Amino acid sequence: MSTLDSPAVAALLTQLFAHADSGDPATFERVNVVLKQLPRPPDQRQRAELMRDVYMPISPDVGRLLYMLARTRSAKLVVEFGTSFGISGIHLAAALRDAGGGRLIATELDPIKAERAAHNFRAAGLSEVIDLRVGDAFETLKSGLGGGIDLLLLDGWKEAYLPMLRFLEPQLAPNALVVADDLDIAPEALAPYLDYVRKPGNGYVSVEMPLGDRIELSMRS
Repeated sequence: MSTLDSPAVAALLTQLFAHADSGDPATFERVNVVLKQLPRPPDQRQRAELMRDVYMPISPDVGRLLYMLARTRSAKLVVEFGTSFGISGIHLAAALRDAGGGRLIATELDPIKAERAAHNFRAAGLSEVIDLRVGDAFETLKSGLGGGIDLLLLDGWKEAYLPMLRFLEPQLAPNALVVADDLDIAPEALAPYLDYVRKPGNGYVSVEMPLGDRIELSMRS
């Protein structure tokens, strides 16, 4: 039995997905009202504060895919850009444990969300394989990776996907997997990223997958 299917983890994930399904639509609506009232677009930290109560989770099927990718890759180092409340992190950390060990470096800009993610990691019994780094990921990921990244999940601010990929490219292991979530959420913001990973000569084999809000799965070739 996988860690995902253990009673404690399965019950926790069911609860978290249910909370997201019930709470996110109304919270998004409130955030949109506030955004329309602002005199100028919010900066990164202001956006994080506005989205503090929004789960923005991966879908359950994307979670299962992440688990399978990390486990079949026998990943030892996984990096997650934007863990939110930790749903995706639980799937990835479960794969690391079931594959014999490793480390998930999960990042979260907002400290309140990070506290809730840490609580969920503890509730899942997976904290020992998770290094949760709070703050700007371009700062928190500057050092201390300690090896090649086997799998990178991009699930933070969409316009930061390409800069984050380029920032971490020197740290990617051979044949590393890169998963970009939410292609349907902000297609204009993600266009530069998709152009980059799909362009021959940039070093990736890439495919779009119709899971959740659509994902792009790329392999560093």
